[in-house]
Amino acid sequence: MAELIGIIIVVFCILIALTVHEFAHALTADRLGDPTPRLAGRLTLNPVKHIDPFGFIMLLLVHFGWAKPVPINPYNFKDPDKGEILVSLAGPFSNILFAWLCVKCIKLFPELILGVPLYLGIMTLLIQININLAVFNLLPIPPLDGSHIFARFLPYELRAQFEQYGFLLLYFIAIFPPTSQLLMLLFDSAQKLILSL
Repeated sequence: MAELIGIIIVVFCILIALTVHEFAHALTADRLGDPTPRLAGRLTLNPVKHIDPFGFIMLLLVHFGWAKPVPINPYNFKDPDKGEILVSLAGPFSNILFAWLCVKCIKLFPELILGVPLYLGIMTLLIQININLAVFNLLPIPPLDGSHIFARFLPYELRAQFEQYGFLLLYFIAIFPPTSQLLMLLFDSAQKLILSL
């Protein structure tokens, strides 16, 4: 029973983190003048609209997965390059902000740690998942958010090649011990930084 509850809590926390992330992309694009996410039904906090079933299952099983990308049309922005960068940053930033709010909840309401079962565990897990999601998405590797920023500094003819090998590079990072350990170190450092604020 305890194991089942643990699985439910993990699923719940992942759904929250992914929904916050994708909603932030959609909201930012909408506010910058692009109606595409709204027309696609993505301007919502309903996780069903954002979750890719296969990507979500992969995330649970091997800790490597994805949600549905929010569709945008950069040409609806006044400045397409700047708009796309802001939309890309919105997802990771929303996860960092959410994690920070969880830290503040723990510090402002310490009595809940003893009074509410699983409160500290859930809040800690939300912090970890949101920070990990933010850090991972800031990597400058396609199709992650960081790649949309990094690609702006590449010659146009190199962008297609850069995007073509993104998944392969991500897979290499995930399975190659030195790079996967470095990624874990980044996650841990970012979590410690947020907890210290």
